[in-house]
Amino acid sequence: MKAVALIAGATAIATTLSFPAFAQTEITTGANISGVSDVNDRLDDVQDAVEDDFARSNDADRFGPNDRRQGLFGGVSLTYAGSTGNDEGQDFALAARMAYNQGRFAQSVGLGIEYGEDDDGDKDKEEVYAIYDAQYYFNDRFYAFALGRINNDGMVQDDLDDYADGTLSADDIDDLPGRKKRDAFLGFGPGYRVINTPDTTWRVQAGIGVRYTKMVDMDEPDYLKSETETGYILSSRVYHRINENLFITNDTDYLTSDSAGDEITNELGMNVKMSDTLATRVSLSTDYQENREIRTDNTLGVSLVYGF
Repeated sequence: MKAVALIAGATAIATTLSFPAFAQTEITTGANISGVSDVNDRLDDVQDAVEDDFARSNDADRFGPNDRRQGLFGGVSLTYAGSTGNDEGQDFALAARMAYNQGRFAQSVGLGIEYGEDDDGDKDKEEVYAIYDAQYYFNDRFYAFALGRINNDGMVQDDLDDYADGTLSADDIDDLPGRKKRDAFLGFGPGYRVINTPDTTWRVQAGIGVRYTKMVDMDEPDYLKSETETGYILSSRVYHRINENLFITNDTDYLTSDSAGDEITNELGMNVKMSDTLATRVSLSTDYQENREIRTDNTLGVSLVYGF
């Protein structure tokens, strides 16, 4: 995962949380056995992705904490599936989020655990991750932020053990160098809303952070190398509404550190409501990383929603 994506800004972590809604396992009688439910789930995934794309572009935090829910709230989701017979395996996932907002101070924490086995009953996933996000508003324009994140991948150690035993495949050996067993970040800094009107908002924030990584290095005695590094981040969020049916956004993030070099992401988006039933979003994303052979990637995205 790219470092710049992990520390793009303190407002990247949603603090409006709710308990999940539970749907039926079958949309109509016979849908499961005929495969209709599987296709319907895939349609839901596409629709959810498009709705998320539109929701991110609106930047719910652009006007500050005034509309935030107060007090303590959160939610927990858990899923488990185990199979026997032709296939032997199990999958478990847990996600928990909690937020506490009081006046000008808002903070949230999130925890995730994932464990999985393949069809042969062999473990193929073991991940634990957590995030923390806090903001304190001194006034309507000036605020301070803090954010933290930790990821732990248990499969890295298992693969290293298999490598030491001589049971790891050649392809898996080639993928080992650079894999992160542990990756953590803690950063903080100030933010300021340069423009804060109903039609136009522009906010910037800058900070300093410490990143800790423990990654695979085949030259080390235990094949793992730990590194602690200071990073500096700068983020900008621009929103401008041209009229009731059109608004544009431009999100920019810059990260620099000694080993990773300069990393920059920028996303320019245009959101258009063409009618009461039709809306579209067109975006151009640019990702620059200094320490790679082809430094710049560009991605054109188009999302369309039509209701009737």
